[in-house]
Amino acid sequence: METTHRVVTGDAREIPLPDDSVELVVTSPPYPMIEMWDDIFGELDPAIADALSAGDGDRAFELMHDVLEEVWAEVARVLAPGGIACLNVGDATRSLDDGFRSYPNGAEVTARVTDHGLRALPDILWRKPTNSGAKFMGSGMVPPNAYPTLEHEQILVFRNGERRRLEPGSTRRYESAYFWEERNEWFSDLWELRGEPQDLQEGLRDRSGAFPLVVPYRLISMFSVYGDTVLDPFVGTGTTTLAAMVTARDSVGIDRDPELLSALDGRVGTAPARSREIGRERLDDHREWVHRRRDDGNEPGYTAEFYDFPVNTKQERQIRFYAADTVEGTDDGYRVTHAPIEWESDAF
Repeated sequence: METTHRVVTGDAREIPLPDDSVELVVTSPPYPMIEMWDDIFGELDPAIADALSAGDGDRAFELMHDVLEEVWAEVARVLAPGGIACLNVGDATRSLDDGFRSYPNGAEVTARVTDHGLRALPDILWRKPTNSGAKFMGSGMVPPNAYPTLEHEQILVFRNGERRRLEPGSTRRYESAYFWEERNEWFSDLWELRGEPQDLQEGLRDRSGAFPLVVPYRLISMFSVYGDTVLDPFVGTGTTTLAAMVTARDSVGIDRDPELLSALDGRVGTAPARSREIGRERLDDHREWVHRRRDDGNEPGYTAEFYDFPVNTKQERQIRFYAADTVEGTDDGYRVTHAPIEWESDAF
């Protein structure tokens, strides 16, 4: 199997792709009213910088979402019928001249994306627990002027029209299956996952968010199949691109900042090791799950075709994992070859 990964320096308000050309979008945009992204929004619309300087939070919030809405219009255009868009966003809190308040980015993005015809599906709350003992903001130990600490973001999920239908008996669909026990964890509406530090030089770290690989890895595994193309219109340092390599999907990543994109060169070399590690970990975890089921007297009733273990449903029988084998640069990105992951374990 071979996948291609195109990396484009450009503006996501003009995505250089044909209509209906991608099956999945996974991205984490700059969050309106988070200070680290003020300069980016101000460059895109000087009126935003003026509103912030004037301390007008409501006006700045609206204008920032006007900028993002142009991207959501493009996402709706390039997303294939039945395709899924997963947008990771966080609400913001901030004090300006109009006082301290929360800015509901998740609600605003949902309203604007659905205005462009995409259907909102149940979302996922990504809680990012910290070790801090200070679980509040504000006045400390006396009421009423303290506030809950924001420790979560939202993964908003949208679909373009009715559910997608693949060719009958599609081998690639069933090879892309996830395990029954993974479904029960992944499709929960609450994920407790810590953020992942990024090994970047200081200037780049200040211009990118901490988007751990496990988040796009899960979303790509949940909402796409082998042979699909994944788009990230705010690719940054390329975590979604790396996840597409690890999951053996094609990808397109776009970002305005060429320095951020250049950081991807140092990350793609990890794709072979990461894909083998994650694939074997999933296989080992399934093995342990089978042993626990047997101990409880609940033997799974089906046998996997490519691995010597039982599975719980018919849909899992053709499940197959692929590891990135080689990664090579191309004129516009990368080409990756993939090989099936072989698995050795104690006998079942």
